[in-house]
Amino acid sequence: MPLAACLTVLTTTDSADKAEELARGVIEARLAACAQISAPVTSVYRWQGAIETAEEWQILFKTTAVCYEALEAHLKAAHDYDTPEIIATPVVRGSTAYLAWLTEETVAP
Repeated sequence: MPLAACLTVLTTTDSADKAEELARGVIEARLAACAQISAPVTSVYRWQGAIETAEEWQILFKTTAVCYEALEAHLKAAHDYDTPEIIATPVVRGSTAYLAWLTEETVAP
């Protein structure tokens, strides 16, 4: 089976519970093969004309390019932020076995 083009997709949320809920929802929907939740990070950003500082949890999804649109739609629907961070980065190289597993574990809608 040829390997699909793979992506990592990053989002953030404001609690560990919300991060796990987002991660589980995406994995249950098979829109990503894996989701990694990172310990809290401090985000400094401009929002509605003010500089804000917030503690957030990062979620990194491993997925395929064909699943991206459905993954983005899922995150937008499930997320409670007005403008959630959703950033995709192409995987330019990786272990053939890992990328094959990633491809097998995702299901394009």
